[in-house]
Amino acid sequence: MASPSLQRRLGLTDAVFIGLGAMIGAGVFAVWAPAADAAGAGLLIGLAIAAVVAFGNATSSAQLAAAHPTSGGTYAYGRAELGPWWGFTAGWGFVIGKTASCAAMALTFAAYAAPPGWERPVALAAVAALTIVNWFGVTRTAQAARVIVVAVLLTLAVGVAASVSAPDSPGWLTPDALGAGGVYGTLQSAGLLFFAFAGYARIATLGEEVRDPQRLIPRAIVVAFAIALALYVVVAIAVLSTLGPDGTAASAEPVADAAVASGWGWAGPVVRIGAAAASLGALLALIAGVSRTTFAMARERDLPVALATVHPRWHVPHRAELAVAVAVLALVAFVDLRGAIGFSSFGVLLYYLVANVAAFRQRGPARRYPAVLQVIGGVGCLVLAVTLPWQSVVAGVIVVAVGIVYRAVRVTRAA
Repeated sequence: MASPSLQRRLGLTDAVFIGLGAMIGAGVFAVWAPAADAAGAGLLIGLAIAAVVAFGNATSSAQLAAAHPTSGGTYAYGRAELGPWWGFTAGWGFVIGKTASCAAMALTFAAYAAPPGWERPVALAAVAALTIVNWFGVTRTAQAARVIVVAVLLTLAVGVAASVSAPDSPGWLTPDALGAGGVYGTLQSAGLLFFAFAGYARIATLGEEVRDPQRLIPRAIVVAFAIALALYVVVAIAVLSTLGPDGTAASAEPVADAAVASGWGWAGPVVRIGAAAASLGALLALIAGVSRTTFAMARERDLPVALATVHPRWHVPHRAELAVAVAVLALVAFVDLRGAIGFSSFGVLLYYLVANVAAFRQRGPARRYPAVLQVIGGVGCLVLAVTLPWQSVVAGVIVVAVGIVYRAVRVTRAA
């Protein structure tokens, strides 16, 4: 029997919007407070470090996606280039990390959109609603992503314009302020900020649904990454210059608080609406990406084979999407929002470590970028992973070990 496959319906613009929906939603409203808590104004240096590591990872993903245009992202690339165990490690890291990200984005949406006391019910409803959107086809996902991204960009334009008009926080950009977190704090902020860039992986995981993937996926990844980086730099400077490092670290809504500090009273609610939309965009793309990796792993029997089913009408991995939704709904009931960022970063850094090793092994026509970029990306992933908050590192190691034991048992039983 032939393996089930998906349909190629997405173009370049669709892929870019899906990546942007994941990146600007996942980080631009959520990551500044923990990063400032770790490094103060040094988060700007952390942002630069995270961007360098992320660029290495993005080029590795682009190079691999062009050679292996199939669902599953680095799970599929690791299997093809390095072997089944490497692929499983990458896929498991992605699934656990991004499932936590789904829960975090649902709770972020609810924090901005729900009445007090209704946060968790609203988060649960958001997960259910976006699962239904994804169920009815990937083109619906791309259309929704376009609307959300445009709304978020307009909102951020309002927030940044308001922040620029506010008085600068004194002494926020001095050498002492930049070095306040020390080397460890700066690297920790880079690991947390890496969470914000990881959305370009969503483009690669949709490789089986993009038209002309050898040409379009590398372009979409690089374009989405460049736009997101420019946006993060602008927002980081606007927030820090208005609230200062301490105010940013203490704020639950740093972008909205920076807008309100300008005296533009109407800007705060506008930014909060945009933050809710951004969180929905990230959640929409995350559910799509995690379900495709789950589908790919099930197709290779690394997860229950029942999840490797494509809906006959809508051409989506509907059982995988349902399984991901159930896991996210369970996490929403218990997850800690800030802790989820660190845990997600650990899983995704592991995922990209495998991507860099796999891309480094590629030779001949498959090589599109210098090998030094993979070295930078791989070493950067290791450094950022071990400097995350220790609770995230410990939890990540335990859950990865559980996955490895699970696969070892399955392989032994199948032998």
